Amino acid sequence: MNRRSVPAWLLAVSLALNAGIVVAVALHQLQPPTQAGAARPSAVNLPDYLELSPEQRQRWQQLEPTFLSDLAANWADIRRHREALVRHIFANPPQRAAIDAEQSRIAALQDAQQQRVIVQLLAERALLDDGQRARLMALLLSRYAQESTEEELLHRD
Repeated sequence: MNRRSVPAWLLAVSLALNAGIVVAVALHQLQPPTQAGAARPSAVNLPDYLELSPEQRQRWQQLEPTFLSDLAANWADIRRHREALVRHIFANPPQRAAIDAEQSRIAALQDAQQQRVIVQLLAERALLDDGQRARLMALLLSRYAQESTEEELLHRD
């Protein structure tokens, strides 16, 4: 890896982690609880947690479907490219050009996802009052501190 690609790679990884955590919080409320859920943060119904007014709830519900649909499609693309990346890494012999191409595609998808999350959070921010914004920010920051990537969990003792 050359010196110019290292900062870009680190930025992509950082954006991916940030996007993943924000998305995990958003998608977590849509998933049913699992038996292994004890280690996961508890589910939060954001409209209730933020004490949205009826008007705010209506606007919130208008924002969510497209965002969640786009995120699900993006995650599917990322997952597909991650699988291809792992297959290229463990191929015999590994093809560095194929590995680099998959990594670049994943970084581009993660960047697009981060942009979607930013747009969504800005839209949500616009409909919240100051107290609600503070609660949402605190919730997101607390979730960021608790989340681990699958790779981190896989490599822990």
